[in-house]
Amino acid sequence: MLSAVKNMNLLGKKRIPFFFLIDFEMRKPLVIPFSEINSSQLIFEMGVRNPKEKKHGNIEFKEHVMGFEQYKAAFEFVQSHLHAGNSYLLNLTFPTLIETDLDLNTIYLLSHAKYKLKYLDEFVCFSPETFVKIKQNVMYSYPMKGTIDAALPDAEQMLMNDPKEIAEHNTIVDLIRNDLSMVAKEVRLTRYRYIDKICTNNKTLLQVSSEISGKLQPDWREHIGSMLEKLLPAGSVSGAPKAKTLEIIKESEHYERGYYTGIFGVFDGENLDSAVAIRFIQKINGRLYYKSGGGITVYSELTSEYNELIDKIYVPVN
Repeated sequence: MLSAVKNMNLLGKKRIPFFFLIDFEMRKPLVIPFSEINSSQLIFEMGVRNPKEKKHGNIEFKEHVMGFEQYKAAFEFVQSHLHAGNSYLLNLTFPTLIETDLDLNTIYLLSHAKYKLKYLDEFVCFSPETFVKIKQNVMYSYPMKGTIDAALPDAEQMLMNDPKEIAEHNTIVDLIRNDLSMVAKEVRLTRYRYIDKICTNNKTLLQVSSEISGKLQPDWREHIGSMLEKLLPAGSVSGAPKAKTLEIIKESEHYERGYYTGIFGVFDGENLDSAVAIRFIQKINGRLYYKSGGGITVYSELTSEYNELIDKIYVPVN
């Protein structure tokens, strides 16, 4: 990670546009100047405001979800740490084997999302969540916490009034506000708990986000890598407090997330935009796995969290 940080700082100082991809464990970071990007290996779209919904018709999509008892064991392990005060919020995730008639390239081409990425024949990501955005010397972050099936009766009201969802969202807002304070000044909450609608191959989801902003020094481009390193891993997909929560995640998940829940983004020579690598399909030994999960607090209910893990297994095509 050290060499990637130095490289980003140098490219930023020289105003050279580059793409970056950093895995959750921060072991395999990639930093690629735009002039060296090979489109046969890496394709991406960043910050699409109104993604076009591409029509595909019926697709084959079967999920082999982990057993309830297996999830329950991990959930209860996490709850023991939460009740002991070792963590206040922990993002618990697992891989799910899927079968589909779409390959990674087709999924990338047909999916509609704010941020999209396909890397080699290894994974595809269609993320709705901004990590950080920098424009005119101001850093913005948009933590996303709270998901519900829009088809449920009074879904929006249920989501916005649920005490567990409110507590979880407030925790992540505080965490991100503290994170931004390490690199920015005058950090403040500028928009609180707004809803985005996400259309998928089998349902429509409602998701809640907030906006937090802070002012940067004019020379921030010389420190891009150093700033990102301080902010990682993303709070919305780890938890609080970060250091201890990361230890508990490793003990409870028993797999390496890899680039899932890492970040990817671009520096265009002037501004920066980046995404949290969620909504993620990875090819492992010729088979496709969808990695998903959700935030757990002491208020979490087992069945609800298990269902949220399943709800987030989708492809955003119609």
